[in-house]
Amino acid sequence: MKILIVEDESRIAKRIKRLTRDILGDALQLIIHINTLHEASIYIENNSLDLVLLDLNLNGNSGFELLSKAVSESFHTIIISANKDQAITAFEYGVLDFVPKPFNRDRLEKALHKTITTEKNNEGATKFLAIKKRHRIQLISVEDVLYIKGAGAYTELFLADGKKELHDKSLEKLEQLLSSSFERIHKSYLAKMSEIKEIIVESGSKYIAELKNGKRIPIGRTKYKDIKAKWF
Repeated sequence: MKILIVEDESRIAKRIKRLTRDILGDALQLIIHINTLHEASIYIENNSLDLVLLDLNLNGNSGFELLSKAVSESFHTIIISANKDQAITAFEYGVLDFVPKPFNRDRLEKALHKTITTEKNNEGATKFLAIKKRHRIQLISVEDVLYIKGAGAYTELFLADGKKELHDKSLEKLEQLLSSSFERIHKSYLAKMSEIKEIIVESGSKYIAELKNGKRIPIGRTKYKDIKAKWF
């Protein structure tokens, strides 16, 4: 894993780095510490990462300035902050976890473990998915997303207004962030269960989910029984 720590207190940054190395061991490829939002933003633009560990108060500046950009990227973001009152907002933006300061090794390990599992993030409710537009970041309400299709390392968000938007996160990473209202119905699709109008069985053991807007998307053979049970 390639990890960036964005933290303005060097003592805390050194502790995070030491514990992360201890927890991840050989799985850790690179860990970098940057203490300003501006430098962190430049680094993110020019380097590939798997995870950002971000403080929300850096030299008096709000970490949300960087967070709104970070959550649109392919990597996960974990907040490590004393600003516990901002946890709900951070989860709404789409962070994987919020580790309140002061923290111990076990709490950090729990957060880091989420980056290497496929478990859904049940601690917070992601309300927005951030997508990149020219010179800006746009927050898409999760309520407006009908289904999501994997497109290699990226994903395509299909919205209620008929538009399609591209997201830099993989289908697996979005599946972790979204609540149980979305289910992996196929290796290439996540669907909002409340939008499924009918489940159709076609010849040749083909399973189809027909959405309320008439769109049909496939259901994987191994997923069919589970999806049908949850739908009913």
